[in-house]
Amino acid sequence: MAEKIAVFPGSFDPFTLGHHSVVTRALPLFDKVVVASGKNTTKNAFFTIDERIELIESVYRNEPKIEVAAYDGLTIDFCRKIGAAFMLRGIRTVSDFEYECAISQMNQLMQPGVETVFLLTTPELTPVNSTIVRDILNYGGDVSQFVPRGMNIAEVLDKRKKQK
Repeated sequence: MAEKIAVFPGSFDPFTLGHHSVVTRALPLFDKVVVASGKNTTKNAFFTIDERIELIESVYRNEPKIEVAAYDGLTIDFCRKIGAAFMLRGIRTVSDFEYECAISQMNQLMQPGVETVFLLTTPELTPVNSTIVRDILNYGGDVSQFVPRGMNIAEVLDKRKKQK
């Protein structure tokens, strides 16, 4: 039987508790979950792709069923490249569903062998999103209650300051 691989794609700028919840709840469903941070050409990134990968890897360091990867281009092409038959998406709101549904249907047309699996965000995490967390970071605020334990944003920001 083929390994059940799911790609959980996003810009993850930064990776939040909502993202973490989706990945954690998906683990029993798949043999492997690849958290794939991609370039989003419509967003101005706060963290570099390398910083995002480092932050996400720090959260899942001891979880053998999770891999973290960076990719460029269409997510469906990345799925094909790594042999993933599933794309994992989190849904917070009705507008998220409408957007994700359209993308899922387009992906089906391009690559019929990849199924999209939607997981609803837990109610307490519905308001948490990367855009708001990024705004808090931009103004020097504390985001520790919105990101997973073990994700040391302060360490990455300190490293960034030292490199300047």
